[in-house]
Amino acid sequence: MKIKKYNVMIHKVLPGLASLFLLAACETKEDYDASGNFEADEVIVSAQQNGQLLSFTVQEGNSLKEGDIVGQIDVKIPELQKQQIEASIKALREKTGSSRDQTEVAVKQLAVQESQLAQQIRERKRTENLVKADAATQKQLDDLNAAIDQIQKQINVTRQQIKLYNYNAATQNRGILSEQSPLAVAAKQYQEQINRGQIINPVAGVVLTRYALKGEVTANGKPLYKIANVDTLTLKAYITGDKLAKIKNGQQVKVRIDKGEKDYQSYPGKINWISAKAEFTPKTIQTKNERANLVYAIKVLVKNDGFLKIGMYGEVIL
Repeated sequence: MKIKKYNVMIHKVLPGLASLFLLAACETKEDYDASGNFEADEVIVSAQQNGQLLSFTVQEGNSLKEGDIVGQIDVKIPELQKQQIEASIKALREKTGSSRDQTEVAVKQLAVQESQLAQQIRERKRTENLVKADAATQKQLDDLNAAIDQIQKQINVTRQQIKLYNYNAATQNRGILSEQSPLAVAAKQYQEQINRGQIINPVAGVVLTRYALKGEVTANGKPLYKIANVDTLTLKAYITGDKLAKIKNGQQVKVRIDKGEKDYQSYPGKINWISAKAEFTPKTIQTKNERANLVYAIKVLVKNDGFLKIGMYGEVIL
């Protein structure tokens, strides 16, 4: 009698359980077209110089602007090296000579000689007239011609000296300046090392992770902190191939995130990238199809109101 009673109860309970399972299955049916996680373009800022961190004001969660100075690396050594180079350049410049003093003396001498020549030419003209009038001898005229010839030779020598002074000074200066050029390049190199000791934030965003502290010794290429612009996040989601024909770049879509246990928070989004090739569904991504199905990755830009976080799960509704 007891066995019959249990059989009757089972027949009555099974149809009810089946109905509940069917209802639950219907209720858990996915009502979104793609899902994924939010990402941001993360930038790892590294040191560009070797030395101790004399100052470093970066804190996780800080909002930084592009161009903000956030730290200083000790650059005493390149500063001293630059000073040494500049001293060498100064010493070379002091060696550069000028022909101005010598040239001025020669020019004055030339002016006197030209004046003497003019006077002798006038005297020769007068003596020629006297010789014609038998008031002067031929020897006097010959002496004047010899004097004029001597002065002309002196003038030529003086002019050659002026050219030589200028040439020697230019040649000497070219040699000195040729030594100065590589020193000037070296000075610029040391200045660049000094500039790289200043840590300048490259992009606007929020500091995600800090890798260094003030007082530590860092090295060229060593990470200092990680920053990302979170004003606009990217939802990288995966969509099945049967819906691929319904989307295009620039298309406006709705993105939602969980808000409590049963509610959602919605945001407008725009598709800005669609993968050109299919791939297997990643383990962390939920789709309506089974894992063996191929999906296409898409990226949706979403304006962040402060509630969206990197790594947060999101859903896309076309």
